[in-house]
Amino acid sequence: MAQRRVEAVERALTLLGAFSRDRHELTLTELANATGFYKSTILRLMASLEHFGYVARDERGVYRIGPAVLTLAPLAVEGPQLERLVRPVLVALRDASEETAAFHVRDGEARICRLRENGHLELRHHLDEGVRLPIGEEAIDQALGGELPAGQLALSQGGRQAGLSTAAIAVYDGEGELRGALSLSGPSARIDARIEVHHAPLLIEAAARLSRDWPRGLIPL
Repeated sequence: MAQRRVEAVERALTLLGAFSRDRHELTLTELANATGFYKSTILRLMASLEHFGYVARDERGVYRIGPAVLTLAPLAVEGPQLERLVRPVLVALRDASEETAAFHVRDGEARICRLRENGHLELRHHLDEGVRLPIGEEAIDQALGGELPAGQLALSQGGRQAGLSTAAIAVYDGEGELRGALSLSGPSARIDARIEVHHAPLLIEAAARLSRDWPRGLIPL
């Protein structure tokens, strides 16, 4: 017996399928042209997808894929490979520093927390995987800017959250391509006191390990 299909679900998935690396932002008109759906139908479906975080809409009314999609990303083809490569490094960083360790990637004018291991201490910086933030001037943004030399740290205080300090370092692959950034973050009182003697060597070694072991062609986004 043929399986029953749900038209609304199929239409929503068709809308998601309209996005690609070459078309990561789409207007309502572009979505209508790509799918053949009425604009009124698109608006209803996109409102539901936006509610659950699978798409995001900016102040111009332009749509893009939302952070909820990244919760499924580790199950995709490259997800397990990235997980196996980066997760042990983050666990080691977190355990050695007692602070939150994370791996971030850049997507256009935004950064995404791709993987993270939150610190065990009661007072800590809590991060969620898949969180998307606009590129700014914090340490992570500097490390993702492509101008920070290998082995050099960027430091920032405050930024989006008062009392928070972050140390970050760029991760390059064996061919010198920027693949992401590692960060350690936590309360300024702890991070600032330990960064030079303790945390900096940990980050430098972790970034060097990832650079050495990075598989050819692995794109973390």
